[in-house]
Amino acid sequence: MKPSTLSPMTNHLLDSLPPQDRAYFLTGCEVVDLVFGEVITEPGGRIQHVYFPLNSFISLITQLSDRERLEVTMVGSEGMLGMPLILGLDESPLRALVQGAGPALRMPAVLFGQHLEQSPALQALLKRYLYVLMHQLSQVAACTHFHQLEARLARWLLMTQDRAHSDQLHLTHEFLAMMLGVRRSGVTLAAMALQARRLIRYHRGYVTVLDRAGLIEASCDCYASDRSLYRRVINEGDASRVITEGDAS
Repeated sequence: MKPSTLSPMTNHLLDSLPPQDRAYFLTGCEVVDLVFGEVITEPGGRIQHVYFPLNSFISLITQLSDRERLEVTMVGSEGMLGMPLILGLDESPLRALVQGAGPALRMPAVLFGQHLEQSPALQALLKRYLYVLMHQLSQVAACTHFHQLEARLARWLLMTQDRAHSDQLHLTHEFLAMMLGVRRSGVTLAAMALQARRLIRYHRGYVTVLDRAGLIEASCDCYASDRSLYRRVINEGDASRVITEGDAS
């Protein structure tokens, strides 16, 4: 990754901070360009920086073996990478793979810890985001077990489109198979089914979303559930169930 001077977009998670807290936090960030296919952390690796994607996104992957890999969540401009730090841990449990190249805000882990101690608003916000991530992880486990591949692929394409901010996605069948934890032949059949319904067009490693509304209908309910929870917990600031030190005293 390389430093950049441009920041064409914002990070929605940081936008949820009070203006004064956000402005102070940004003074400790630098903008870097994430490169497609770059591995930021490996399981068991030390977290040296936190990342807040702007116009980029990162896949978090659990890996049982060289051939058994599954994406468990995705981080784009709605979130951050480095959540174990808010639990006092500096070890990554998952592989972080850049899936969408572009700029991101980066802050050293040590400095992030200092900001976390000084800002109750940041603590409360990241606790809410941690809850959202916990929901996503449990949802993926259930979705992978119970829902049909075609619906799962539709959901995953929608999630990717949201973070890529584009209708055209650079995705190969091999990569899709790895993300969904299935064989390439299964992804091929599911993609052909969505293409036959004129929801997407797939050609030479590129997927173009033709009918977003139709793709939402084809996806499982997990997609709408994830978006609804994010709006309620993050955008609307429903922190009624988040206990702070002030509440506990």
